[in-house]
Amino acid sequence: MRRPCRSGFSREEAGTGEPISFIVSLSLANLPTMTDIERYVRAATRDNTRRSYQAAIEHFEAHWGGFLPATADSIARYLADHAEQHAVSTLRQRLAALSQWHISQGFPDPTKAPLVRQVLRGIRTLHPTPPRQAAPLLLQHLQAAVERFEAEATQARACHDLPALRRARRDSALLLLGFWRGFRGDELARLRVEHIQAEAGVGITLFLPRSKGDREALGVQHRTPALKTLCPVNAYLQWLEVAGIAHGPVFRKLDRWGNLSDRPLNSNSLVGLLRRMLERAGVPAALYTGHSLRRGFATWATANGWELKALMSYVGWKDAKSALRYIDAAQRFGELAVLPASQGQALIP
Repeated sequence: MRRPCRSGFSREEAGTGEPISFIVSLSLANLPTMTDIERYVRAATRDNTRRSYQAAIEHFEAHWGGFLPATADSIARYLADHAEQHAVSTLRQRLAALSQWHISQGFPDPTKAPLVRQVLRGIRTLHPTPPRQAAPLLLQHLQAAVERFEAEATQARACHDLPALRRARRDSALLLLGFWRGFRGDELARLRVEHIQAEAGVGITLFLPRSKGDREALGVQHRTPALKTLCPVNAYLQWLEVAGIAHGPVFRKLDRWGNLSDRPLNSNSLVGLLRRMLERAGVPAALYTGHSLRRGFATWATANGWELKALMSYVGWKDAKSALRYIDAAQRFGELAVLPASQGQALIP
């Protein structure tokens, strides 16, 4: 008589002819490892958010000398010590990082304590700071930059200068896609060729697996039609043609010899790149940031009669408050304004 396995089943009853321990080991081998789990946890947070949170925690611990887990009293003192040095928005970001650290480690969240909230409210009262906004990229400046890049591309093609040709085509595509889609810098950096469908004379569809407003990480599709002038579709296709890329990041770093990196442009470097691109076209660029393309499009759209609801739907804003921060206040005064916000924005491609 065959001796049963520990589970009470014979090998035949187990259905494999192998010991149960062997079956269990195979099952365990298919279970997610901690490395897999950590990878998915990291994917749940945007890279920029993760970096800023890490910097905030390091500032609290290493720079200020705080201890984690923290108490409400220590966090209140931390806020008070930096009230005159940092804007309230920066302090709020530090609180969000500290809150996330405590929650992820299983500790009570001291940032929600009444004392911390009262201190932050007092700082906002005694140290008010006006909100900083990116300067909108006006359509006339966009046109000047694109015309400059087109001239560079024409000269580069005549001289068989591939590095210069690639740079001109990349910069033109980056500006036009960023403007007409109202993208932020980090969204441009995350565009991938395999997530984009473009047809000359028709339009372009771009898929972003993650974005700031996509809290459920379901991904968002954006569409933009082909335009008669300053066309983002043509600019994108021309860039792909000279870059010779069929997959991976759309916008990449170029070295002096025109070689393309396999990695995307760093979103933090896009501000400097944008300013250098505009300066090449003679456009004063010191006030431009990674939000200037989005604010420029919002200003243009409002000047050309877009209703707020349509603008919110196109860009992807969930609430009117977010959208209004990007619209020039002069729009509300129309032609009565001494310098109407629509100046330089009236072109409708």
